[in-house]
Amino acid sequence: MKKKELNETKKKEISELRNIINKKRLELKMAHVNILDGKEKNLKLAKNLRKDIAQLLTFISEKEIFDKDKLKK
Repeated sequence: MKKKELNETKKKEISELRNIINKKRLELKMAHVNILDGKEKNLKLAKNLRKDIAQLLTFISEKEIFDKDKLKK
């Protein structure tokens, strides 16, 4: 994802982020199939999708930690 997209996704709610992750995981599965079939020319697509998913999961965990700290105070 580009920096602008990352900043926009940081502002989203946890449920929205989970929906995005599910879509990215489906894209990843399709990318693997297309790469194996030789239909996909961009071989780095799967790597980039895995990176995006990891970043989104990090945002979710940050939000959950921040929410827990907020409740304690």
